[in-house]
Amino acid sequence: MEWNPDTLQFLSQWFLHTLSPNPEPRRRAESSLSDAADRPNYGLAVLRLIAEPSVEEQIRQAAAVNFKNHLRHRWAPSSPSDPSVPTLTPIQDAEKEQIKTLIVPLMLSSSPRIQTQLSEALAVIGKHDFPKSWPALLPELVSNLRQASDYASINGILGTANSIFKKFRYQYKTNDLLLDLKYCLDNFAAPLLEIFLRTAALIDSLAGSGGNAATLKPLFESQRLCCRIFYSLNFQELPEFFEDHMKEWMTEFQKYLTTTYPALEEGGGDGLVLVDELRAAVCENISLYMEKNEEEFQGFLSDFARAVWTLLVSLSASSGRERVTITAIKFLTTVSISVHHTLFAGAEILQQICQSIVIPNVRLRDEDEELFEMNYVEFIRRDMEGSDLDTRRRIACELLKGIATNYKAQVTAMVSVQIQNMLASFVANPSANWKDKDCAIYLVVSLATKKAGGTSLSTDLVDVQSFFGSVVVPELQSQDVKAYPMLKAGALKFFTMFRNQIQKSVGVALLPDVVRFLGSESNVVHSYAASCIEKLLLVKDEGGRARFVSSDITPFLPLLMNNLFNALKFPESEENPYVMKCIMRVLGVAEISRDVAGPCIAGLTSILNEVCKNPKNPVFNHYLFEAVAVLVRRACEKESSLISAFEASLFPSLQMILANDVTEFFPYAFQLLAQLVELNRPPIPPSYMEIFGLLLSPDSWKRSADVPALVRLLQSFLQKAPQELNREGRLVQVLGIFNKLISSPNTDEQGFYVLNTVIEYLQYDVVAPYVAHIWTALFTRLQNIPKSKLSRFVKFLLIFMSLFLVKHGPINLVDSMNSVQPNIFLVILEQFWIPNVKLITGSIETKLTSVASTRLLCESPILLDNAAAKQWGKLLDSIVTLLSRPEQDRVEEEPEVPDIGETVGYTATFVHLYNAGKKEEDPLKEVKDPKEFLVKLLSKLSALAPGRYPKIISENLEPSNQSALLQLCSTYNSTIV
Repeated sequence: MEWNPDTLQFLSQWFLHTLSPNPEPRRRAESSLSDAADRPNYGLAVLRLIAEPSVEEQIRQAAAVNFKNHLRHRWAPSSPSDPSVPTLTPIQDAEKEQIKTLIVPLMLSSSPRIQTQLSEALAVIGKHDFPKSWPALLPELVSNLRQASDYASINGILGTANSIFKKFRYQYKTNDLLLDLKYCLDNFAAPLLEIFLRTAALIDSLAGSGGNAATLKPLFESQRLCCRIFYSLNFQELPEFFEDHMKEWMTEFQKYLTTTYPALEEGGGDGLVLVDELRAAVCENISLYMEKNEEEFQGFLSDFARAVWTLLVSLSASSGRERVTITAIKFLTTVSISVHHTLFAGAEILQQICQSIVIPNVRLRDEDEELFEMNYVEFIRRDMEGSDLDTRRRIACELLKGIATNYKAQVTAMVSVQIQNMLASFVANPSANWKDKDCAIYLVVSLATKKAGGTSLSTDLVDVQSFFGSVVVPELQSQDVKAYPMLKAGALKFFTMFRNQIQKSVGVALLPDVVRFLGSESNVVHSYAASCIEKLLLVKDEGGRARFVSSDITPFLPLLMNNLFNALKFPESEENPYVMKCIMRVLGVAEISRDVAGPCIAGLTSILNEVCKNPKNPVFNHYLFEAVAVLVRRACEKESSLISAFEASLFPSLQMILANDVTEFFPYAFQLLAQLVELNRPPIPPSYMEIFGLLLSPDSWKRSADVPALVRLLQSFLQKAPQELNREGRLVQVLGIFNKLISSPNTDEQGFYVLNTVIEYLQYDVVAPYVAHIWTALFTRLQNIPKSKLSRFVKFLLIFMSLFLVKHGPINLVDSMNSVQPNIFLVILEQFWIPNVKLITGSIETKLTSVASTRLLCESPILLDNAAAKQWGKLLDSIVTLLSRPEQDRVEEEPEVPDIGETVGYTATFVHLYNAGKKEEDPLKEVKDPKEFLVKLLSKLSALAPGRYPKIISENLEPSNQSALLQLCSTYNSTIV
């Protein structure tokens, strides 16, 4: 793309149209720019447009965003994971060099908004080229930094340096990384300290002479950027330059923690935010030194500890200011668990930290109440699910835990007193002091520790049973579900967290009260009530027995289900995952009568029809389908006549999913259909046979995410209606599906599932005409499979051959294989069956392959031939290994390497429905014990040729396996003669 007035004109027009509120011109402009991006020198042309002062600012800004994204996608484009997506044309080397020459001076001379975009673009280049392919960058930045006098340019340079140095924070320490770090330190450490000290002197001068906020703001932003660069350059290890100049850095750091800047801080606003961001950056730097360079830092530690807790006393009394408060508390927590914990040893210091830092930060603030009311999902995420490590409340409790590492008795006594004081304050005036009680409950829950290897919590602060009875139960039994919702949420959380310690009789008595809270209008309260019920139903007593059973919830089951479904009608809770998970759990425990099943399936299908219009909450939708599956399974197990009612309710919804192409739900729909097919008794109703026809269409198998569910559905049809395969060429279609699946390493396992079901449920005379085709497909795949996937494929092949043998006999197995290629059976036996049968895992699979191998030994003419004596002995050796040694002794665990790059969420991979899972069927129910089966058949066989088999055994079995076989013979009172 040549740079001339015409190029300037049409690029300017296109960028202007991308800002249009009308979609049509905007789409046309975006399409034109996308096409132009493939042309050489496009990026360079856009960069020149950005530099053109005659072009409007908004157009240049849009061009800067486009330029940044162009570099992000084309500077070093990666190959797309989807082969149907074309690879982007990379920027040519000559164009890259010109861009690198122009970008720094242009960034420094641009307006702030364009400068931000160009700085990010520069960081994109730096990620790939710096320093090896762009050695001129750092000297150019340093030269400009030393010459610049205006802080817009200085901060632009520092922002760019910050971006390109960030890699030192998160990349693994390698020789290459350390060489890059040394290069950066050699060039930038000294200039960084120069500008930091120069700016510090300017701040001191302006602050002392009453400088205004507008002048101070860019200076504080400059110091913040210097601190972030300090963090990056010191992250891997302590550089010599920074160790030599530690006093200069630490003196300034301490000053920013102890000095106030009224011109910026008074009145709050962005001035205070800027100062606090600098203080937070300082706290992160001193925390880094405390963690990694404790010995070198210890001379400064005492002053910093005092400065930080003095700062925290004032911070704790103010609202907002989250980030600086959290980073400051984290620093004290790091000190509290270090060898310097004696800084906290004094009773007065502990008291001050507890009263002036911890308690004020744990108490609810206005912003907590606002989050509780306005964004319940985020509130719960922070509060209940443990992701709130970086909230004031949680981090304050982490500080107490840190101090308690060395001063447990003192902390416990002090906090216990505080808790009692807050509870007394609440009793004195509940309406005014309810936050005190909330704070007390929060402290008990947050300071509790998990017992090893379980979900139970323990605490030394209070007696759990007594505290629960006197403090929590009154809140749960309160008849007004609307009053003090945050306090009610805290009480429900306590019940949930300490559920293992609460006696069953107490829990059962309180369950109706928790059910009442499902009717609270507060999203958090009815979510916590649902979560509490769901978690209680999971509690296990000794021996793994469920503590709460169906009879415990039967008295109020209709009310419970009604309240759960009504909770989904509250605004913003229409797709509440906590409520739906609770519905699923209750249906998995409750006694499902016809009276319960009817309203539940009606409610669930109504919700399903609604979410089909716009699936947007994967977690909620998963629990929805699990709830349907568990309801169908448990209700039909008890009363099989209900299946027709379920079909009448579910079929329209499932048909709507398929007809409207709601692809996100296809795997769920196919699994539910499989479940319904399996619950039917033959003959299968005609409505299902229509789906069977759809299932056999090649188009249905195009989406890889659907394949496991489609296989599951196909298996259910083959199992319930095998006779249907004789009609209309359906078996050929099924084998076509098998062929497609077996040809790919991503789906070959599913191909074997189809094949196993065909072999298990169809008569041999039906399958016989196609067996040669099956073996040809398997042997072709075996020859071409990558070595890394071979052992996995061979295990599936062994299981298939074993199933074939036990269903249709060893003669049919051997003859059908040899018909494809003469003597191929012995080759497969020696190279794959004998070495791999001992690696089979899983109880049903172990039983199947051992019984099949035993029958092969004792019934197959080819192995009973004298010429095959060695193969006979080696196969027996593998069978004895399989049956006598534990899995962990005979199988080396190969870690599964996941495929990288699959998107998470909907586009998705297959999601298994636990409650619609296929029951593992034992194809050998008549064989109770495979070990007994082995020795009994061997005993009978040896009786036909006395003296022959002991010799083969002694020559071919490992000594340990000979001993194991003798032991088995003794156990089952059999002899091999």
